[in-house]
Amino acid sequence: MSEQKIIAVAGATGSQGGGVVRALLADPQKRFAVRALTRDPDSASAEALRQLGADVVRADFEDEQSVVAALTGVYGAFLVTNFWAHGSARRELDETAVLARAAAAANVAHVVWSTLEDTRELLPLDDARMPVLQDQYNVPHFDAKGEGNALFADAGVPTTYLNTTFYFQNFMSNMAPQRGDDGVLTLTIPFEEGRLLAGVDVTDIGRTVVAILSAGREYIGKTVSLAGDHLTGAEYASQLAEVIGEPVRFQSVPYDTFRGLGFPGAEEAGNMFQYYGDFDKEFTGARDLEWLRRFVPGLKDFRTWAAENAEALKKVA
Repeated sequence: MSEQKIIAVAGATGSQGGGVVRALLADPQKRFAVRALTRDPDSASAEALRQLGADVVRADFEDEQSVVAALTGVYGAFLVTNFWAHGSARRELDETAVLARAAAAANVAHVVWSTLEDTRELLPLDDARMPVLQDQYNVPHFDAKGEGNALFADAGVPTTYLNTTFYFQNFMSNMAPQRGDDGVLTLTIPFEEGRLLAGVDVTDIGRTVVAILSAGREYIGKTVSLAGDHLTGAEYASQLAEVIGEPVRFQSVPYDTFRGLGFPGAEEAGNMFQYYGDFDKEFTGARDLEWLRRFVPGLKDFRTWAAENAEALKKVA
């Protein structure tokens, strides 16, 4: 067997990074060894990764030398930032700059950077349809990641840009169907009916990273935009109903109403869903499901994911 390529995985105890660790270690050809990066290598989550076979090392994005050390000696790296840990686009860009500089210093041969579209390319800040947030963004956690793409290019890091999307797993947490006053399960989303919402099983991000790395240098300098399905709100509700075993109706909430709810992140989420909706043709059009299903073996559509998670969906409904 040829020597395994060491792949560093940032955010290894998180949703995206954890899925990437598991997908790399599950590679039938055993082509990859995993170096799992985390701020706390002594945590229970980190120990679980060790039990799977990953080498767990400390990397703190506020300590650039720790990131350089963690990336030294690896062939490739999956890099991701967590906007929601602090809610600041400026801080996310600072973290991205640390990752780009560290990858360059460590001579990483192939970075897969988890990113998103910069909404300002389609929606200028002077467009009045949504409020400007943090002084210069429509959707800060999108725009900062998209803006961060250039940091890797400018640093000369061989990079594949992996555009992600809405997670199916949201339907088991903050966006699970809730019973209305009449007792009917209701999927309530700030999204216009008839528009298409791209979604993905977060674990399929890991399988996509394996596919990209398995292709050698073919996708360096290129963008891969990921989704597992494109459905309307009513279609998501209908397919949830199939597995829950009772009707689920879709209820659209106006974007401005949602933005005004006052909870932390309400404006950000309202803007995000308006971007998904107003530019659904562009967003879903960049995610060619036919090509993706060939490229990523086992990529799940929503119906498959929902069936596999039926019991969990019933519990949260």
